[in-house]
Amino acid sequence: MTTATQIVLASRPKGSPTLENFRTETATLPAMKDGEFLVRVIWLSLDPYMRGRMDDAKSYAKAVEIGGVMEGGTVAEVMESKHEGFPVGKIVAGAFGWTSHAISNGEGVRIVDPGIAPISTAQGVLGMPGITAWVGLNDIGRAKDGETIVVSAATGAVGGMVGQLAKTKNMRVIGVAGGADKCDYAVKELGYDVCLDHRALDAKALTQAIADAAPNGVDVYFESVGGKTLEAVLPNMNTFGRIAVCGMISWYSGQGIAEAQPLPAVWRNILTRRLLVEGFIIFDHFEKFPDFMAKVGPLVGDGRITFKEDIAEGLENAPQAFLDMLGGGNFGKQMVRVGTDPA
Repeated sequence: MTTATQIVLASRPKGSPTLENFRTETATLPAMKDGEFLVRVIWLSLDPYMRGRMDDAKSYAKAVEIGGVMEGGTVAEVMESKHEGFPVGKIVAGAFGWTSHAISNGEGVRIVDPGIAPISTAQGVLGMPGITAWVGLNDIGRAKDGETIVVSAATGAVGGMVGQLAKTKNMRVIGVAGGADKCDYAVKELGYDVCLDHRALDAKALTQAIADAAPNGVDVYFESVGGKTLEAVLPNMNTFGRIAVCGMISWYSGQGIAEAQPLPAVWRNILTRRLLVEGFIIFDHFEKFPDFMAKVGPLVGDGRITFKEDIAEGLENAPQAFLDMLGGGNFGKQMVRVGTDPA
């Protein structure tokens, strides 16, 4: 029998989540059956979609039950195995959740090659955020060489990847991020042409700043935020522009909705500019993962695509790191080091 430390959903948030919505528990895992294996979690990924899982509302995925282990992508090491496809010592990526140990039958789990890049990237630039950026840019945004793109949350796990991939298409890349340090990083490290600090600009000033940065208009907008960034981008979109809707983190906890631009104004921009607006959930596109890895893996491995991780130490600090991330406090991909990384 193996004892696991787990963080469960203690209560559903009313508005913004708090630490009281989480609880740490100790659980004894059942004995492994044939075709199963035991893992110890090394890295836990924290992502904005988890906020939606805390609500008991109809969505594209089932909510976490009260008392249930919080969902999350992880990188782990196989410690014991009765599954021939996952021998002891292998590094794997799977949705084991906010826990120190788990038992799996291998469904939805893939083996990670530590020789390509640090294993944490299996839940970052070479995991769900990476393929989200790749699919959103190419398949949803239909980005073309030489076009202009605006990327919200420009230095986040997804946005930072979008910007770099866009530069490989010789696009003009305009980022929007929260803070001068993030904007400086976007330009100097990620290769953005311009990055605008939304914390220093109101919606009207941000609209003008985007117009100045994109004198030929905006062809593609990668949307992860909503709020005033969306309000500022819309009037700068070119006719027949495309908007890939990945998220809307500024509204996830109900904040800012009353002040949001009225729907008729948004709808009018979509109509008069003949915009193509498409929401996407990456779980609908995971059949493209092998192609993504084949094309993007070498770019990460040799450093042509860079990445930044914001690391919280210890599973017990996951709730606070998650709350900070929802408020824009992270700088780069938010990860939690749950256990020792063998690399």
